[in-house]
Amino acid sequence: MKVLMLTRYSRMGASSRMRAFQYVPLLYPVGIDATVSPVFSDKYVSSLQYGRKNLGEVLSGFFRRIQTLLKSHSFDLIWIEKEILPWVPAWLEQKLLPKHIPYILDYDDAVFHYYDHSRNLFVRQLLGTKHRSLIQRAALVMAGNEYIADFANRAGAKFVEIIPTVIDLDRYPPVMHGPLTTNSMPPVVGWIGLRAQAEQLVPYAQLFGRLSTEGKARFTAIGIDTSVLGLRMESIPWSEQTEVASIAGLDIGIMPLVDEPFERGKCGYKLIQYMACGLPVVASPVGVNSQIVEHGVNGFLAETPEQWESALMALLVDPGLRKRMGHMGRQKVERDYSLQVVAPRLATLLRAAAGIPAHSGAA
Repeated sequence: MKVLMLTRYSRMGASSRMRAFQYVPLLYPVGIDATVSPVFSDKYVSSLQYGRKNLGEVLSGFFRRIQTLLKSHSFDLIWIEKEILPWVPAWLEQKLLPKHIPYILDYDDAVFHYYDHSRNLFVRQLLGTKHRSLIQRAALVMAGNEYIADFANRAGAKFVEIIPTVIDLDRYPPVMHGPLTTNSMPPVVGWIGLRAQAEQLVPYAQLFGRLSTEGKARFTAIGIDTSVLGLRMESIPWSEQTEVASIAGLDIGIMPLVDEPFERGKCGYKLIQYMACGLPVVASPVGVNSQIVEHGVNGFLAETPEQWESALMALLVDPGLRKRMGHMGRQKVERDYSLQVVAPRLATLLRAAAGIPAHSGAA
């Protein structure tokens, strides 16, 4: 069985890396030969970190995507991450797709809200129903959480399955459990993400600055330039090779979110990474966060600044609590959010979507 994975980004983009690229080596031994074709290059992804969008890279990416689809007739299934071409109407995407090949849609973000909730009337009129149209014709919609699954079901999807964003346990060895700081240094509270997500930290900047000034905590951000954003947090460069070690160097992982429609579609990947490294977490009770974080067990859910301070202080002053919660978080990841658990189920879903019997070993 041959699958064409039309991802949004190269491996540099976390969503594409975790939702598609990391499955390829595990699918091949069970007879599923996946070819990954991103629309946006590493250069484009890198430019996003500096708040820029390279129009030349966008046009090149669109051209490559069209060329790929024109040569896609030998595949048994097309896997589309979110959409074929951003900001392009559904009818044109349908024209590009081979009629005889079923396709699936994979969502780990509520990207449909870029269109149907846009402040621009023209965007809403032209693209507001785009994802509903794509969903109705898909053989399968893989939703990263219940919020996205509910949207797909209401849009008229034929079949919806919740596939959480997961991590590879082989990259996150369990020896990382426990507090890593010495008694002479305050614990490290950390966040990992992209520039576009960093605005979620701003409402808590004053709290973080005060706790840092008082010597109760150190604050770190992995993947962004905090000085440019006016955040009093140490910056740690991100790379795929070093991200696990960087997270393991933290004592507490955080994921603040505003309670808005797009944020409700988030899949909690940060939390899963922290927990895989044996860290306790503090997160806003928005969307899937409330399912991943078991309040008082593997971390805390906090909504107001006062609740955030209370949760952080409880963990900052108690290394034993950090270790116990980190251990519980690691267990949950091993049970529910690991590549090793989800990959076999994904293989079954792909075969069903392509109409190939589960016992078939055809590649």
